[in-house]
Amino acid sequence: MSNPENLQYTKEHEWVLVEGDLATIGITAYAAEKLGDVVFVDLPKVGTSTTYMKICGEIESTKSVGELYAPLDGEVVETNDSVVSAPETVNSDPFGAGWLIKVRFTNLPELLTVAQYNELTGEA
Repeated sequence: MSNPENLQYTKEHEWVLVEGDLATIGITAYAAEKLGDVVFVDLPKVGTSTTYMKICGEIESTKSVGELYAPLDGEVVETNDSVVSAPETVNSDPFGAGWLIKVRFTNLPELLTVAQYNELTGEA
């Protein structure tokens, strides 16, 4: 699965879609593949503050447990409840229905472009 060009990425394998002051965040297909079959997703509650590169959630798979790192400072304004009840969506559609949280951010750090992320993961 190729990484969408309209997204930005982190070294921790999250993707970010920026629309105004709202960021939709999920994990990349690369991360989902490395995790294996996702069986549990723990997301922050709406109203929770996020801090750049601090853990804000957890994703468990049959292989391991992975942390979700906040790619920016802000406040969680929406969580994807359907992923909590059907965590396998993270594997089947990581860039679509598998999104995790939406954050109204206060500043936007420099994130990776698709080319930089592809180079990082060896997908270039």
